[in-house]
Amino acid sequence: MDTHAIIWFVEGDTSLSLSARQAIENPNNTKYISIVSFWEMMIKINLGKLSMKIDFIMLNEYLLSKNIYILSLELSHILHLKDLPTHHKDPFDRILIAQAISENMTLISVDSNFSLYDISLLW
Repeated sequence: MDTHAIIWFVEGDTSLSLSARQAIENPNNTKYISIVSFWEMMIKINLGKLSMKIDFIMLNEYLLSKNIYILSLELSHILHLKDLPTHHKDPFDRILIAQAISENMTLISVDSNFSLYDISLLW
């Protein structure tokens, strides 16, 4: 899941599409949030660009209660960046795309630049 999708899910924000919310809430789907998204959120919190209703320290516990697991960053993910076209310049998003490719996962994101990549995308 893209960082904004996780934030909107946790916050109950109506910006999250119905199909994305249903996919996240579906107990038959295996769901992950990249450790990179935690990193991005912490940076934005520290810069004062993000505040959340849930305490950041409790976020992982909350996600685990919803059967959403952390996807670690692996060397194989980084290696996918070598041949990744530069349609998207945001380094966090590029890693999420590389992880989705490497792990053959569907990525949940509203970001239209993601559709320029050969990935399974849901919104």
